[in-house]
Amino acid sequence: MQQDVCVVVPTIREYGCLRAYFENAREYGFDLDRLFVLLVTEEFCDVDAMERMLDEEGVDGAVYDGARRETWFDEQGVPAFSHLIPDASHAQTSFGLLYTWANPQFERGFFIDDDTLPHEEWDFFGRHLANLDSTGDVESVRSDQRWVNVLYQNADESGLYPRGYPYSAMDETVETGRGELTDVVASQGLWTNVPDLDAVRILMDGDLQGQAQTRTEKSDFDGDFVAEPGQYLTVCSMNLAFEREVIPAFYQLPMDENEWDVGRFDDIWSGVFLKRAADLLGKDVLTGYPLCEHNKAPRPTFDDLTNEVPGLELNEHVWEVVDDAGDAADTWREAATAMAHALADGDFSAWNNGAFLNHCGDYWLDWLACLSELSPARTETAADATVADD
Repeated sequence: MQQDVCVVVPTIREYGCLRAYFENAREYGFDLDRLFVLLVTEEFCDVDAMERMLDEEGVDGAVYDGARRETWFDEQGVPAFSHLIPDASHAQTSFGLLYTWANPQFERGFFIDDDTLPHEEWDFFGRHLANLDSTGDVESVRSDQRWVNVLYQNADESGLYPRGYPYSAMDETVETGRGELTDVVASQGLWTNVPDLDAVRILMDGDLQGQAQTRTEKSDFDGDFVAEPGQYLTVCSMNLAFEREVIPAFYQLPMDENEWDVGRFDDIWSGVFLKRAADLLGKDVLTGYPLCEHNKAPRPTFDDLTNEVPGLELNEHVWEVVDDAGDAADTWREAATAMAHALADGDFSAWNNGAFLNHCGDYWLDWLACLSELSPARTETAADATVADD
């Protein structure tokens, strides 16, 4: 079978968790020859050991530390765009997006975090890919705050809100109904064990080790759902599959390595952009199964708080900035360009570190230019919005 899926794993620690994902695939009869596994790491990590792990598992792939990423940009003829990938940041997942884009045989991608494990109840890769192909009836969710808590199914008992959920959108009134899937472009799996919370909420839960006292279990989740058009939700990249076409609108912004010290919002804000673009183009973002087990390593909660505080106020408003952008968009690139300009050209001086949003917009426009350089022969038209470059 053709190798058509790129699996992107940012890692500086427990890359060995991938053995469990490969074993899950074997148990369910999923063809591992379809996968190319891209480990994105740092020069202080054992690249050779990572390569040996892939060889031992018989899975095709590559390992890219900082020096190898720089070489890759040179080899692709786009060295001027190497700044798009920050050092020592989870936002390095964007390198995986560029790699996927530069290799057109990859029709779909996965993000997997190195502190997760698959649930044995699901064929992990198979379920995600089936989700991307799914049509038909599904639960739809909305709230009066225009934000859907992805933990809504047991929120009355747990009281949990995920990392990135705006504080101003809490205490929402939730309504559920039925919707019709027509074109799923992203499949977000949720997580048991350690919930994905921000540092403020972890502190409120009485935990100083970055993990939260309240844990999630399989029984807290009940199937798949979509946030209705015009509604937003948090998107976490620890357990996610996506179609190639979304890449222009899915840039993981330049977190951590910036003069404002903003971090920890790369996947959150990219999820906001993804949802806005999907709504504009009539696409679906499906959330729910397959679950993964999140085994976040203990670390001081105040370290995460230090990284999150510079962007907390911006997180309350980013979705509002892009909510009016791209109304006339017919393609992913048009939607992404409109949102990037909304950030790059806006006046956000009233907010703490507002200039960081201008910085993000500039980088996003560079991202789109880089995509064009990586595949200049391909064009996107309004009649073929599933191809996302020009």
